[in-house]
Amino acid sequence: MRGAFQTALRLVYPPRCTLCGVPVESDFGLCGSCWRDTPFVSGLCCDACGVPLLGQDTGTTELCDDCLTIARPWSRGRAALLYRDNGRKLVLSLKHGDRHDIVRPAALWMANAIRPVVTPDTLVVPVPLHWTRLLRRRFNQAALLAHDVSKQLGLPCCPDLLQRTVQTRSLEGLGRDQRYATLQSAITVHPKRRQHIAGRPVLIVDDVMTSGATLSAATQACFSGGAADVCIVTLARVGKDA
Repeated sequence: MRGAFQTALRLVYPPRCTLCGVPVESDFGLCGSCWRDTPFVSGLCCDACGVPLLGQDTGTTELCDDCLTIARPWSRGRAALLYRDNGRKLVLSLKHGDRHDIVRPAALWMANAIRPVVTPDTLVVPVPLHWTRLLRRRFNQAALLAHDVSKQLGLPCCPDLLQRTVQTRSLEGLGRDQRYATLQSAITVHPKRRQHIAGRPVLIVDDVMTSGATLSAATQACFSGGAADVCIVTLARVGKDA
């Protein structure tokens, strides 16, 4: 009966491409054209932020120029996409267009990117929003992604482990140093969730990495709360060509 219902539902509402809306074979997928035009990160990439690098993957740790210059507080990081073209479109549609249907495929791509890095005892946590911004936006896209990433990886998720205690200004248009200064001490571990983090590795989830200031603040908060290790994963990474 359930199978017949799903078949009938597909006849009425056939699966469509997440980006352009043309019919596709499976739900939450991309058509061939959109898939080709989406900048997935593959092959050799920076071990700290996930940006793609030139050369072949030989199994050794490689870092991009930014991560050689800036000391990242987390140990390893990955990104599913570059923040350009369809990658940018997906992020903005999720963040500002209420396109929650993007969460499911995005989380799958993110989970596949970070899977070789995480361990079975890792706790998945999202980058938090300040409560005033959460009221305006009505949802935290990082929390939605973290929930589905944790399901894909079979790991526990604590959506309110971190809290943004300072209402910071928008980081749009700020330089790297200004971003880091703005977020200093703005994120902390929720005092009622501290027991969940002590002595265990943490995976921090966010939608986009630009300078890394937000992820750095979240990582430092995790270590202050007693985390044993911190890795990060984002849906998209802003490259130098963005």
